[in-house]
Amino acid sequence: MIPCMATKTISLELDAYDKLKRAKREGESFSAVVRRAHFGPSDASGASILGALAELGVKEADRSAARFWQDGGMSGRSVSPSHWDGEVDS
Repeated sequence: MIPCMATKTISLELDAYDKLKRAKREGESFSAVVRRAHFGPSDASGASILGALAELGVKEADRSAARFWQDGGMSGRSVSPSHWDGEVDS
C-alpha cells in the first residue's frame, strides 16, 4: 500500500502557474517541480555578490570580473568587424 501524504491546496496567478507548468518534466508532479526549485536570496544583486566575494576572501581579479558584469558587461561596447563578413572568393 502506498502511504498517503498530506496535501495543501494553493492558489497561483496564471503567470506563476504557466511558469511552474513549463518547468514540469514529463511524468513529474508539481510537488516534485517545487522540491527541485532553487530560490535565490532576495538581495541577489551585483553589490551583494561583491560583498559575498569579499567575505570569502576572493582574489581581486575575480572581484574585478564581478564588477565588470555588474556594470553591464559587454553592453555598449563595439565589436571589431569580422574578416569573415563579405563575399566568398570562388
